[in-house]
Amino acid sequence: MEKLKITLKNLYRTYPKKFWMLIGALFIDRVGGALIFPFLSLYMTEKFGVGMVQVGALLAVHSGSAFFGNMLGGALADKFGRKSMLILGLILSASISLGMGFIERWEVFYFLAFLTGFVSEIGHPAAQAMMTDILPSHQRVEGFGVLRVAMNLAVTFGPAIGGVLAGISYLLLFILDCVISTITAVIVYFSLEETKPEKLPNEKEENMLQSIGGYGRILKDKIFIAFLFLTTLTAIVYMQMNATLGVFLRDMHAISSQQFGFILSLNATLVVLFQFLISRQVKKFHPLHVMMAGNLFYAIGFSMYGYTSQYWQFLAAMAIITIGEMINAPIVQSLIANIAPKDMRGRYMAAFQNTYGIAIAIGPLLAGIVMDTHNPNWVWWGGGIILLIVIMGYIVLKSKVGERIHAINNANQM
Repeated sequence: MEKLKITLKNLYRTYPKKFWMLIGALFIDRVGGALIFPFLSLYMTEKFGVGMVQVGALLAVHSGSAFFGNMLGGALADKFGRKSMLILGLILSASISLGMGFIERWEVFYFLAFLTGFVSEIGHPAAQAMMTDILPSHQRVEGFGVLRVAMNLAVTFGPAIGGVLAGISYLLLFILDCVISTITAVIVYFSLEETKPEKLPNEKEENMLQSIGGYGRILKDKIFIAFLFLTTLTAIVYMQMNATLGVFLRDMHAISSQQFGFILSLNATLVVLFQFLISRQVKKFHPLHVMMAGNLFYAIGFSMYGYTSQYWQFLAAMAIITIGEMINAPIVQSLIANIAPKDMRGRYMAAFQNTYGIAIAIGPLLAGIVMDTHNPNWVWWGGGIILLIVIMGYIVLKSKVGERIHAINNANQM
């Protein structure tokens, strides 16, 4: 116990105070999000009596609007600063999300889902850019590992609490999420300073059109675009864990919302216990090798849901998925952070974040079609095939441009 205290104390001293304040604020907000999202598909199918195709279509609408909110948020974070965009996103998403809990008509729920998608993503690029601003390049792999521990510690509590509250009333989930987001905004306002890098004397300030037009520079970065394509495929499969798995386990194996909540909590608990240790180890290897290994664990774990039927096997599959997640995620985030020019960090983070938005738009809709019209197990068998394709893509990427990515990483560390 004493050794653990010393380790935690040393870890705390390794990073600046503003890093820990940002981690704390994001942790609190993530607890609120983890209350709702894993149970959103269950809520919609029960509340409105719709099938998974309609659920997938709504998530596609949500993600489509989130795509544009994210891109706008990235440009605004680079122009006006990280702090203001983070607060704006928190306040707007809290207000609209609360309204969703009182809606009785499916059409109105659709509209609010569109609005929520847009405003909830405004602050995400700002948070990621602020993390990159705060940490020097040599600390980013472990720093993003610490962020993942905090986020998954939040998810340890969120789904377990959400499962209990959902058994009472889904409305409680929306109310509590609104309260938590508001508290987070207050913490950010009083505790965090702006971290946007200062312009050099010879650098001109961009106008709004130039900030948005800066995404054209990203499209010319072929390494980054190829990387985004592969991470999008991974995200399409990974997103099924929250968007589809709960309904699949309920309908195919009679798993309750509480049992599903504990499956997700296992994922979060393992990350809390082992993420930092794994982050320290994987940074020693070539990032593309690490991502290949992570996707292999993903392929094994997700495909298991297509050929297992026992609750302990569902837990084992989640444990394997979590190993892949702990290997893959910090490397991906730190690689993006190191590739991005400092004046483009918000926009690069927005483009990366949109891989998840695209995944939510495409993944649940395709999964819904499969579940409603074909053998539902093909959601997980197909996911395993996609992940094997991703691994082959990384092999090609490494042979053609992997060394260039490594060189950019080293250059940013100087």
